[in-house]
Amino acid sequence: MTWTIYLSGEIHTDWREQIEAGAKQAGLPVQFSAPVTHHEASDDVGVAILGAEPNKFWHDHKGAQINAIRTRTLLGKADIVVVRFGEKYKQWNAAFDAGYAAALGKPLIILHQDEHAHALKEVDAAALAVAKTPDQVVSILRYVINGDLSGYTEALDAAQ
Repeated sequence: MTWTIYLSGEIHTDWREQIEAGAKQAGLPVQFSAPVTHHEASDDVGVAILGAEPNKFWHDHKGAQINAIRTRTLLGKADIVVVRFGEKYKQWNAAFDAGYAAALGKPLIILHQDEHAHALKEVDAAALAVAKTPDQVVSILRYVINGDLSGYTEALDAAQ
């Protein structure tokens, strides 16, 4: 089986590429999908295709609706959804994707740093795992897909 992993959230760092490279290095049978991560294309798709809007609300609304076609379709096809919350911006769209994935019953992995733990407590509560690094996400995928916990025997021994 090839697992489909949807990577949602923050677009200003290379976390997606790190997860994809780690999964490839681990030889995981996965394919990745994501929203459009080119900021301007995502923001302006509605007016670029359907025509200009003098009101910024309708400009954004058109783009959000077209982007939702992609997001809803790919989230619906995903076996696992990973949502990253970055340090610099508030990602309301990421929170929406996490809620949508939870409502669909998709296994959800949340990725963020400790400073966001309070703000994301409800999102974290809906997740099956909360990670801090892309490497942790790859390790979770490796375990879930292959049942492989090799390399973690020291941590297991310390926990016992």
